[in-house]
Amino acid sequence: MVIGTGARARSLTGGAVALALLATACTPAGTQPGAATPVRLGNVKLVAYSGCDDMLDGLRAAAARQVGPWGFGRPDLMYRTTMESAPNARADAASGKQAGAPEHSTTNTHEAGVDEPDLVKTDGNRVITVNRGVLRVVDTATKKVTGTLKLVDPEQAWAPADLLVSGDRALVLFSGGGIIPFGATAKMAPSPGPRYTMVDLSGEPKVLGSITPDGSHVDARMVGSTVRLVVRSQPRIEFPDAGPDATDNERTRRNAETVAKAPIEAWLPKFEVTDAAGATVKSAVECEKVSHPQEYTGTSMLTVHTLDLGQGAGALSQSAPISVAADGDTVYGTGSSLYVTSNPRWWWPRPTEPFILEEEAAPSPGETSSGSGGAAPEVEPTPAEETVPPKVEPTPAEETVTPVPNPDPERTGVPDPPTAGSAETPVEPPEETEVHRFDVSAPGAPRYVASGKVPGRLLNQYSLSEHQGHLRIATTAETEKSSSSTVYVLKADTLGKVGEVGGLGEGERIYSVRFIGPVGYVVTFKQVDPLYVLDLRDPAAPRKTGELKITGYSAYLHPAGDGRLIGIGQEASEQGRTLGTQVSLFDVGDPAAPRRLSQFFQKDSGSEAEWDPHAFLYWAKTGTAVLPLNTWTGTEQTEGAALVLKIDDSAVAKTGTVVHPRPKPVESTRFAPYDPGIRRSIVIGDSLWTVSDLGLKVSAMSDLADQAWIPFD
Repeated sequence: MVIGTGARARSLTGGAVALALLATACTPAGTQPGAATPVRLGNVKLVAYSGCDDMLDGLRAAAARQVGPWGFGRPDLMYRTTMESAPNARADAASGKQAGAPEHSTTNTHEAGVDEPDLVKTDGNRVITVNRGVLRVVDTATKKVTGTLKLVDPEQAWAPADLLVSGDRALVLFSGGGIIPFGATAKMAPSPGPRYTMVDLSGEPKVLGSITPDGSHVDARMVGSTVRLVVRSQPRIEFPDAGPDATDNERTRRNAETVAKAPIEAWLPKFEVTDAAGATVKSAVECEKVSHPQEYTGTSMLTVHTLDLGQGAGALSQSAPISVAADGDTVYGTGSSLYVTSNPRWWWPRPTEPFILEEEAAPSPGETSSGSGGAAPEVEPTPAEETVPPKVEPTPAEETVTPVPNPDPERTGVPDPPTAGSAETPVEPPEETEVHRFDVSAPGAPRYVASGKVPGRLLNQYSLSEHQGHLRIATTAETEKSSSSTVYVLKADTLGKVGEVGGLGEGERIYSVRFIGPVGYVVTFKQVDPLYVLDLRDPAAPRKTGELKITGYSAYLHPAGDGRLIGIGQEASEQGRTLGTQVSLFDVGDPAAPRRLSQFFQKDSGSEAEWDPHAFLYWAKTGTAVLPLNTWTGTEQTEGAALVLKIDDSAVAKTGTVVHPRPKPVESTRFAPYDPGIRRSIVIGDSLWTVSDLGLKVSAMSDLADQAWIPFD
């Protein structure tokens, strides 16, 4: 297991860790034994378009290289893209203290001072939630709902939504897509998103306006009152139907001709701004505000909108979007930088998996889906190398492919498209992670400053960390025969490689990463969990200092004071079969000899905190940790609970559990049945607040005694 600590290290200081490293004997510097041959990162530069004509020429040429018989991809790719568009879940309590507010917890975010969207926020005086399309404001003193605002029709209540809050302004992020619940009727309502709705919380909640992008939501970050919204869009090109008897080569030729004729409007990201009265203005990103790396595909646009919640409704019409001809699926932010990464292979078509009936889909203990904070137990990803590109028939002599002119290949970095008579098809992209950095240190629109790439695929945003002018990024590279993980160190201003340490978890893949100051922790797993500690003080010569092998793995790592880490994941047998949720306390004070001090284990269980760190609460003042827990008995899943633990300097012990009332039997027949499972936990004063689909429960921190139940009517 390799453990990597995130950039948020309020209680575990980088100085203390550095001193420990200096006092500890380290292994020889350089790449670890068995590491793969270093891969050149390439020369990725920025090029801005000079205008719409320049932009159209470059995009047509780039996109023509990617088109195939089914357009940009295959039918199974289009299907999987839709089904996999569920947003990355985020959890938090609103940041910022109001005068007289009781002491309270805030969102468990990656970086201190950088807020992340989630389904609940608090400022100590109020708890703001968005649940099933309804925003609610709860007064923490009276424990009463003081405001309610319905934002979508009941048929759309299943659509996921999150919140960002600054003062008396809330931004509700409907990300669109999501998973249609079991039991849904044939009459399906369209998704209400993506849509970003600003709400005034100063009195009875009311809508101030919204932005609706033509694309898919990636993620968002907020620094102060300024929100950066990241959206991905694809060219709006309608490819012709060549008929059932057409060959793949003929389809490709016709699609290439269509791309060659597509107007600039097909690529320019569009969005609509709606005011409080419902009046809508349609806009598009200007050509002069679109840039691109030296190498790009022309099949995706990445757009960043900027909203200052402190400006109220006026910010909606001044979102100042900028775009990059690139793709993106993971967002990481600091106070001055916004990083967006993508792995082209992630979206490459793979064999369609068989449909599983509902009664066959019940997960075995620990077999949960992966998300922003961790990896799915026992479910190995389909090796990208097994992907087989569409087979293309040889091009008959009379079937020529219309070449698309490339005005300046050296400037655009885009090779000329296939010439007449060629039988080329879209080439499977390499397994590497592209990284794009935006400067967000100044108010207003961000500045696109650099692009780069590293071999392999990262797990989530915790695989990234900016520290003292460098970006650390952990990835796993897989081949047909094996896999290995590496931590790369890049210059933040250019994203050029400075150093690397590889050979981590041979034959395994990364399950969690955390960076704390000059130290990195990475967890890899297949049958046993090696815990690697990395010395990153010298960016040019990072090295492994220690390793701990134990069964199971940690899918999320959290700092817990000097020399201590909390790991949440799954215990496993020596053969690698997951057995249930485990919470471990690690002593990493000696970087050369990490050890586990204590472990809590719950058989046949799983926790959302394994893949979504927002579901984890650690209240350092009392050493209280809270996480959702679902336990299975045979084929029946028990009601979800919040597991409450006491973690001190040497041990993890169970304090108790909190459960919410089960829904009335009639609720199970609804379009989207209510889930009594607890999703989030918040500390406000001496009380623990827990959130589920059904409502809010308030319990005493001292003994978990019930104090109030606030149902969501």
